[in-house]
Amino acid sequence: MEEKKLGLGNVVSISVGLVVATSCLVSLGEGAGTLGVTFILAMVIAMLLNMTTIASLSELNALMPNTTGGLAQYTLAALGPFPTLISMVGGYIICNTLSCGVEASIFSFSLADIIGGNIPSIVYTLIMTVIILIANLRGVDMFAKIQDVVAFLLVGSLVVMGFIGMIGMGTGVKIDQPAVLEADFGSVASMTAVAFWLFIGAEYAIPVSKEVKNAKRNVPLGMMIGLFLIFIMQSIMVLGFHNYVEWGELADSAAPHLLYGYAVLGNAGKIWMMLVGALAVISTQNSTVNSLAVICQGMAKMNMLPKIFAKTNKHKVPWFGQVFVSVSIFIFAYVSDSSADMISFLILAGSVFWMVSYILAHVDVIVFRKRLPRAPRNFKVPCGLLFPIIGIVGTIYMILNISTDPQERLMLWLLTGCSFLILGIYSAIWIKVKMKMKVFKSVPLEKVMAMENDLYYEIRRKRGLWK
Repeated sequence: MEEKKLGLGNVVSISVGLVVATSCLVSLGEGAGTLGVTFILAMVIAMLLNMTTIASLSELNALMPNTTGGLAQYTLAALGPFPTLISMVGGYIICNTLSCGVEASIFSFSLADIIGGNIPSIVYTLIMTVIILIANLRGVDMFAKIQDVVAFLLVGSLVVMGFIGMIGMGTGVKIDQPAVLEADFGSVASMTAVAFWLFIGAEYAIPVSKEVKNAKRNVPLGMMIGLFLIFIMQSIMVLGFHNYVEWGELADSAAPHLLYGYAVLGNAGKIWMMLVGALAVISTQNSTVNSLAVICQGMAKMNMLPKIFAKTNKHKVPWFGQVFVSVSIFIFAYVSDSSADMISFLILAGSVFWMVSYILAHVDVIVFRKRLPRAPRNFKVPCGLLFPIIGIVGTIYMILNISTDPQERLMLWLLTGCSFLILGIYSAIWIKVKMKMKVFKSVPLEKVMAMENDLYYEIRRKRGLWK
């Protein structure tokens, strides 16, 4: 029997590395620029709500420990194919390509700002997207061996830069501005949706649970410690912002890490933050193109997407999924190119998609607690259904208060509402016509577990159930 090699520290490292990205700095800049240092209170609320989600997903993983589909399989067994398909396409595919597109836009803006000249910033995004796509189509997992190094450089740089700014030891000129802009509960609570983006993604450490020693304790604890460390790091950055960057400039910047780096250490700080941020974006886009194409391939095998997503090229990679994801990323990058307002808008839109998937995770826990109360679980969310309910209520509150601007909030509701409506129509038709399953009938847990085996799909095809 192979010995498990990963410990608590590895889970913490994975969680932090997966969460922290340059797009987080846009949300951090917007929140701090709106509230001042009291944005830290909004971060506390968002962190605690994300911890309830981590707990729910950990219980679901304990109930179905050998599945690789994550939320898709949990929801399929709890609620049926309709919410599963919507959550996968909306919460995974759209949300990830959107956020990666925003990351690419920040990268191109940063590079154009450093290099100068008349080359449009979107050109840099196009070049990066094409190179990464070609490499992945040839079966080359770019930067696979330096993903951890890139994450360490980004996190380490933010901690160092934040600490230098917090203690006022930068070479730039310190500024005098009020620490607090807004302090009432309503203002703080309304910014939790912005803070929410700072903590998204820690649950992607769950798939490594099979390799973790004492996974029952170390996986959920490691993810929660990771969220707390991210909170500390981002709080240090906010305090550094206060000493060196005008709040208004921070809120309006499309690349606040460059603005802050220049304010603290001049051109050296600006270039430093650009290089580390660029590596992080390239690494993130590479991972997104690779992993989302595999997810789409798996969904095609389950007959949840057109068969073309399952086809592979001579290098045995799902070529159509990689092309589809790359084009989607570029479209979102083009839409948000060099626009701080559009970048912030798309981040909030992505947050709504992700929030819906988190709500489904809590609902899945509640359903399984009622349907399978005695099923073995090596981890259970404490205090009964209290934390899942708090997670649902808190997340719905964030969706209803997704922006402090009423017009922007309405546009976000319209965008996500129309997206889910279109997804709902597609899902209902696809499930009835192609999958030949009842739209809302949950699939038995053991049957979902059986879907891990390729023979399951072959048998259904031979019986004419799937075409």
